[in-house]
Amino acid sequence: MTEKSALLEALSTIIETISTGAPQNDSEAVRLNQAFPIGCDTLMEIKAALITGKKEGWLTPNGEGGMCWGRLSKATPQTNNLSIDAVYMEHAGPGHTHPSGEYDLCFAVDGDPKFDGHSEGWVVYPPGSWHIPTVTGGSMIILYFLPDGSIKFGGRK
Repeated sequence: MTEKSALLEALSTIIETISTGAPQNDSEAVRLNQAFPIGCDTLMEIKAALITGKKEGWLTPNGEGGMCWGRLSKATPQTNNLSIDAVYMEHAGPGHTHPSGEYDLCFAVDGDPKFDGHSEGWVVYPPGSWHIPTVTGGSMIILYFLPDGSIKFGGRK
């Protein structure tokens, strides 16, 4: 089993839990933070795999410096039609719209980072929302779960 497939296996319970909700409002982030709080065994195993994957270069092979990324999986039946991407961030990324919503699982790597003003944990954006993803105060590795793999880069419309 490759490191990538082992990570996807570790994410299976999270994928199932995401699939039972809908990214409509802040209550979804609350639900996910209760189901998988920072510090729980599942998330600590995933965080360790993400940090190892970044160091080894297979997790985030695209980009450089304070912004690099990689795809773990396209939206498939095995991922309940969620695409899964990993991003290492130290600053702002490109603005984009979430046609079907977005689930973000954020892990602090260095400093006391915030993702769009949020500490480690879950951040959820509803369908049709737009933002410039920004990490301040350090660095984070973020897993992005996108329903239908749907994302549109560019300015706010």
